[in-house]
Formats: sequence, structure tokens, C-alpha cells
Amino acid sequence: MHDDPAHRLRHPGLHRRGFLAASGAASLGALALTGCGGSPSGASGHGDGKPKRGGRLRAAFAGGGASESLDPHLGSLFADAARAKALYDKLADYDASLVARPRLASAWEPNAGLDRWKVTLREATFHDGKPVTADDVLFSYRRIADPEKTFRAKASLEPIDLKASRALDRRTVEFVLKRPTAEFPNVLAAFGAYIIPEGAGDFDDKPVGSGPFRLVSFSPGRSTVLRRNDDYWDGAPYLDRLEFIVANDESARVNSLLGGQVEYAHELSPTTARAHEKAGQIEIVRLPGSAMQAFAMKTDRPPFDDKRVREAFFLIADRKELLNGALSGAGEIGNDLFGKGYAYYADGLPQREQDLGRARKLLKQAGAEDLRVTLDTSAVAAGFTEAAGIFRDQAAKAGVTIRVRNGSKDSYWNDILDSGTLCSYRSGAMPIESHLSQRLLTGSTTNATKWQHKDFDALYQQAQSTRDDKDRAAVYERMQRRLYAEGGFLVWGFADWIIGTARTVGGVDHRAPANTLDWARFDKVWLR
Repeated sequence: MHDDPAHRLRHPGLHRRGFLAASGAASLGALALTGCGGSPSGASGHGDGKPKRGGRLRAAFAGGGASESLDPHLGSLFADAARAKALYDKLADYDASLVARPRLASAWEPNAGLDRWKVTLREATFHDGKPVTADDVLFSYRRIADPEKTFRAKASLEPIDLKASRALDRRTVEFVLKRPTAEFPNVLAAFGAYIIPEGAGDFDDKPVGSGPFRLVSFSPGRSTVLRRNDDYWDGAPYLDRLEFIVANDESARVNSLLGGQVEYAHELSPTTARAHEKAGQIEIVRLPGSAMQAFAMKTDRPPFDDKRVREAFFLIADRKELLNGALSGAGEIGNDLFGKGYAYYADGLPQREQDLGRARKLLKQAGAEDLRVTLDTSAVAAGFTEAAGIFRDQAAKAGVTIRVRNGSKDSYWNDILDSGTLCSYRSGAMPIESHLSQRLLTGSTTNATKWQHKDFDALYQQAQSTRDDKDRAAVYERMQRRLYAEGGFLVWGFADWIIGTARTVGGVDHRAPANTLDWARFDKVWLR
């Protein structure tokens, strides 16, 4: 894919940067939502005990160097997202199933045509004491959509006609849409769609959000110190202070955790996790379903313009071997569809198994015996080069010669978007609807498989025009069945996202994929 900044996970050595993996929108169940309170925190570790107030938690993340900013609309790193959710709020955010849940929004309701949505805001205040209003929401979204800017959430807000949208009163926004959008509340949960005060512009010295923490100090590329917001609408955090510390090397994060310099270390490798899991000195937390692992076949050019060749490649893959070899078993096997465990996932399809005999037969039927193909990969993400080598050896057993070509970490995602025929690919958590709309429609801007079918586009529009959740789910299943049969993504696994904590830390969620509401939810964490 073009794994744009919110979907990529980059690992440049000492300056290894954890790039995010979420965007877009999800299934929301009931179209109208009223009177909803804040989403409860997800399942935390067993034996956490009763929450306690007080103390300082230090969290180590890979960072962005001197260019870091507290502008919530700019961020693309995991560190950016964790800081942003501590300082700011969105109208909605995703639960562990990638369903939009209310945050600053307390209610939403569409019109009959699903092209106008009325969103009611809860009573909440910014750090300066001013209330969060409909004008703040419209200012925030119009800033994000500025054609002169490159804010991350811009593409996600595309369905909104922001010129026609308006504030009905202080706490009610009417969003006018360009087309029917049944899952519009998920747009409100888009990565980077944070609400800021009208006219805000000074983010690094005096950021004013409505989030659970307030800024004490910010040193780009080094640390961010925050203090508890006692007036937070969703309840004051347990912690007195929260400090984000930049540690780009995984070894630096782990050693700081082991040495007591930090209490939370983000983004650990499976090898590191396995080495420390049984020792008992630190706690290892595995967040399932956080990163899809795949190979992307470009369906608009030889040899993958023949669906028989694509099916053959599906059957070449030994998914368990790929999972164990590339990810040390930290995850679960895939079935050539995105979003395992998420809302709308077509989990009733047979699990694909390696079948080299049938793969050879399909290749022969397609006139692709003795096929030679180049597989583009890079050390841009954990497990990429290892998986490429394993799949090369698997393909050889079916008579296919794969040449693995290693590309630049800096330009990989741009390079593979349009060039080549086969590449390593990954994506973090995002709703299935977003995966379809951003990657698999004729007009999708990150369509790495070049899957372009007008009838498929029409099914997507049908889903977005369907009010009933079960009927919409049936349309999504039709779309996924087709992708399962002849799509361009060979999805071989779903990686766990791994963090480490001191054993003195309680309240860390053990279910939420990275980038969802309860990931890095430091307002619900405490020190024992």
C-alpha cells in the first residue's frame, strides 16, 4: 500500500520511529445515538487492584526529533498520538472492535437520506475554562480541511461539505455531507480529528485542549511533561503527572524500563517480549489485531492481472510459517482479508491452507509456469524482510522464482504505491469501511493493489446508503467474499502490538489495538 503516515510503522535504527496505523471510519451499530456517556476503559491486566491516585508515570516512545510538535492535526507518530489524546479530545473514537464511540459528542442522528447528521456536544471545557462549542468543532474541521495544509485527517473529512455545515446552537452541529454516509460517526473518530478552540494557533508553548492532562513543559525530541486536569469531563486522571520520554532505540526503552527510569515502554519486538515475559521483572502487554501483515499484488498488470495467478499465490503461502518466522509467533494467521476481529469482518469464510498442487495447476492454466516475479520489501517495518525471504522459499516449491528487492526505508511507501507488481505491506488498526474506501475503490488514493472495479465501487455506495446495520453487513460480506476469491491482498497474519510496563502500573488495557481509544489511555492508568 501507500502506507501513509498514519498507517506506517517505521524503524530507522537509533532513530526508529513508530508510525501510526489508524484512520477513517468504522461500523457504528445504531445510526442514531443519544444520551451516551464516555466509553469505559477496556479490560486491564488481572490483579491490578483498586485504582490509586497520585504519582508520576514516565512513558518511553520513539519520537520525531527536533521537528516534533504538539499540534494535534500534524502528528503521524505513535508518540504524537499518545500526546494528542492526553491533551485533546475528538468527537468520537474507536473501541477495540473499531466501532466509533462517543467522546466530545454525546449524541448523533442522521436525516432520512443519511446526508445530514446532527451532532450534539456534551458539556466539556477547554483547559482555559471556556466551553467546547459547535463553533470550535467547525473551526477545527475547517482548519484540517484547508487545501493549503497537509493535515492527516483531511482525507477522512472529505465526505463533509464544511461550507454548508453549520452550528445550530452552542452545542449542536449540523454536518452536511456530499453523499449518503451511513457510518459518518466514524469520520468523527478519524486519526487526527481533534477539537481545538476557535482561533487556536500556539500549540507548542500554550496548547489548549479539553483532554485529561494539561501541559507543563515540552522539549521537542526529548520530553513532554503534563499534569492532571482536575476538571476533565470524563473524570480526572489518577496520575498527578505524566511524562513522555523520547527513546528511539528499543533497547533504550527496555533498559530504561528495567532500570526504573520509566514505567511504560512502547513498541517492543516479539523477541524482546519473549526474553522478558517469564522473568517477572516487567509486565508484557500484547495488544491483538494491531497490525495486518500482507503482500500486495497489483491487479492491473501482469502477472497479477490474471486472477488465477493471484489465487495461486494465496495457496502458496504457509501462513503459520510466515507468522512464526517473521513475527516469532506474536499474532495470528490471516485469511486474505483485512480486519480480523473488527466489526463487519467476514469470519465465516474457510481458512486458506497451503496447497502447492493446486497452485501449480492454476499457474499452468494461466500460462504462468516458471513464473519469475520481483518482491519489493524493506526494513521499514518489523518482519518485512524476514517474511519476504520465507515467502520466496515457499514460492520456489510451486515453481515460482521470486527475486527479493530491498528498498529505501525513507521512500518505501511512496515507491510501492504505483511501481512494481508485488510488495510487502502492512496496516494498523482501522475500520473495515475505511480500508475499503481508502484502498479498494477506483478513486482511492492509497490503492496499492490497483483494485479498480465499478461494480465494487457501487457496492460500497450501497453500503453507505443502507440504514439497517444487518443489511449493510450483508453488503460488506459480499465485498469481502469477492476480495477473498480474487483480491490483491495476500493477508498472511495479524501482529500483536507489544508494550512493557513496570509491575507497579495498573489499569493498562490488554485488548485495544494500537490507535484505538483505550490504547495509551493514561488517564485510566494508576501506580500501585
